[in-house]
Amino acid sequence: MKIYRLEKVQHLPISKERAWDFLSDPKNLKTITPDYMGFKILTGDASNMYAGQIIQYIVTPIFNIPLKWITEITHVKEGEYFVDEQRFGPYSLWHHKHFLKSIKNGVEMIDIVDYKIPYGFLGRLIHPFLVRPKLNEIFEYRKTALIELFGKYKV
Repeated sequence: MKIYRLEKVQHLPISKERAWDFLSDPKNLKTITPDYMGFKILTGDASNMYAGQIIQYIVTPIFNIPLKWITEITHVKEGEYFVDEQRFGPYSLWHHKHFLKSIKNGVEMIDIVDYKIPYGFLGRLIHPFLVRPKLNEIFEYRKTALIELFGKYKV
């Protein structure tokens, strides 16, 4: 069983509190997701984030095929980190940790995603050509969108 990991780090010139307020609100996911993904929250975005929260949404990540994705917020430490895990969706495993840390003149955001592709050998075969590039593209879009919203970090 092959489990992959994606790690992304981004610095923004905002406070940790402001970053938390934005990132912990499920309604803001659409803002930092590429338009072609057709991201639409169906349920679970009506309250502040909490452990046990279920969020259901539709995405069209490839070939314009809509997929229902259900995640659960499994861990939350207010202002510090939260974890979302897929309960139903395109992956065999999806465990996404979001960490925030105050740094000089801003905040450091760290995303760590551990994931497994379904379909055994076929999944492992398409991972480097389809899945990994698509995830990198989505996180690059997110990085650019956050810079446009909050500005570029200057050392």
